[in-house]
Amino acid sequence: MSKICIMYYIGFDIGSSSIKAALVDAETGKSIASVNEPEEEMDIISIHKEWAEQNPEFWWKNVCKASKRILKENTISPNQIKGIGISYQMHGLVLLNEKGELIRNSIIWCDSRAVEIGNNAFNEIGQEKCMSTLLNSPANFTASKLKWIRDNEPENYKRIHKFLLPGDYIAYRFSGVVNTTKSGLSEGTLWDFKEDESAKWLLEYYDINPNLIPKIVPTFSKQSKLSSQGANESGLTAGIPILYRAGDQPNNALSLNVFNEGEVAATGGTSGVIYAVTDSTLTTEGVKLNNFAHVNHSEDKPRIGKLLCINGAGIQYRWLKNNLNLETNSYQTMNSHASKVSVGSNGLQLIPFGNGAERMFDNKTVGTHICNLNLNKHTRSHIFRAALEGIAFSFVYGMEILKKDNTEIKVIRAGNDNLFRSEIFSNTVATLINQEIEIYNTTGAIGAARAAGLSDGTFKDFGTMITKNDHVMTYHPLQNQEDYREAYKNWKRELNRILKK
Repeated sequence: MSKICIMYYIGFDIGSSSIKAALVDAETGKSIASVNEPEEEMDIISIHKEWAEQNPEFWWKNVCKASKRILKENTISPNQIKGIGISYQMHGLVLLNEKGELIRNSIIWCDSRAVEIGNNAFNEIGQEKCMSTLLNSPANFTASKLKWIRDNEPENYKRIHKFLLPGDYIAYRFSGVVNTTKSGLSEGTLWDFKEDESAKWLLEYYDINPNLIPKIVPTFSKQSKLSSQGANESGLTAGIPILYRAGDQPNNALSLNVFNEGEVAATGGTSGVIYAVTDSTLTTEGVKLNNFAHVNHSEDKPRIGKLLCINGAGIQYRWLKNNLNLETNSYQTMNSHASKVSVGSNGLQLIPFGNGAERMFDNKTVGTHICNLNLNKHTRSHIFRAALEGIAFSFVYGMEILKKDNTEIKVIRAGNDNLFRSEIFSNTVATLINQEIEIYNTTGAIGAARAAGLSDGTFKDFGTMITKNDHVMTYHPLQNQEDYREAYKNWKRELNRILKK
C-alpha cells in the first residue's frame, strides 16, 4: 500500500523588519509551521530625515532562506507544495529596467519624501475628483513616490520599464513574470473606482508614462508559475503556481475572515489599525483614513477596505514598561496592576498620541498627555489602567470617524497578540461600541498560505476553517456600560481641550 503524500500551501509575508513564511495543510488549512528570517531586523536605509529605503534583493534572499528552512525543519519535499500566497508591506515602490534588473532601492511605506507632491496634487486635481475616483488623496503613496523619482532622479526615471509593489517584486523573482493586481494598484492611489481601471490619468497629470503600469491579474488566480531559476533559488519546484497576492492590511483582514460589510479587522501594536470592510464607494472622511480595493472587491460587488491608523497606540504602553521601575519588566505585571483599579482610573486620563502626527486629527501632532493626576490618590496602577483605557478610547474615537464615513461595524476580529491580550483594553472597546471582539491565533503568512488554497478552490468554507483552527475567545460587551461611557466622555473632554489649543 503506497504512502499518502500530504500536500501543503506556503505563504510569505514580506515585512520591513523580517520575512515570515508559513505552511498550512492543504486539506484542513491547519497551520503546520512558521519561520522568520533574518534573526535580526532588516535594516532600513535613511540617508535623509524622513526617508526610508530597502534593497528588494534582501527581501528575496530572506524569502529563499525562509522557504528552504521551513521545508528542511519540517522534513517536507518541495513537491508537496501545491501553491504560494504572498502578503507584503503596502505602498512601496520598486523599479525595474528593461532587463528586469533593479534600478535603485525600494522607497518603502514609511518614507515621507513625497508628502508635498501628493498634497499639491490633491489641491490641484480637486477633492471631489480624487475622492470620487481614487477614494483617497494621492498623498504619500506609490504614485507620488514615482513622481518624486521623475522630478529628482531623471536618469533613473528614463531607465524604468515597469514599476512594482513589494509583493509584485517577490512574485517576479519567483516566476520571471511582471504583473500586479487591482488591490495593489489601489494601495498606490492608482485605481480609478469610477471607471474600474488603472488611474492612467493620475500618472499623466504627473507627466509619467502610463505604460509603466504592469499587466493586471486577479488577486485570486494563477498569477504565474515558478521558473527554474526561482525554484532553484528558493528551494521549491518549478511550475508551482503563485495563487494570491495582497498588501499586509487587506491580507491581515483575510487572515481574520474579514470579507464582508460590517466586519472589521483590528491590530493593536505599536500603532493601531482599524480596517473595516464596506460595500460603499462613497467617502466623506477620506483625508482622515484610506480606502482600498479589498481582496474580494469587484465592480459589480464592491468591497472597500477602509483603513484608519492610530500612530500613538501600544507605543505608549511600551514606553511605560521601559521607563517605570517595575519589579518584573512585563506587560503581564502592568496588566495585573491595572486590574486593581476601577473603570475610569479614578479620574485620571492619558492621551496616547505621542508618536507623531495623527491623520484622524487632520495630521495634527497632539502628543501624549497625563490629565488630572492627583499626587495624593493616584498610583502607577492608575497610570497603567488609564493608559490602557486611553488607547482603547482612541480606537473607539477612530470607529466613530468610520461610522461617519458610511461604515457599519457588526463585529471586530483581532489577532491574539499585543493590546488585545489585555482584558481591560478589549473589554473597554467591546463595551463602548456594543459589539463582540473575536480573537484568533493567526498571522499574515498563515493567511497568505490559506488564501492560496482559497484561490485554488481547495478551501470551500473558508470562515469555518479559520474558526475551527484559530478561534481563541470572544470578548462580549459588559453590563456596566454607563461606567465606560462616563470614562470615555471625560477622556474626550480632555482631548477636545488639547485639540483646541
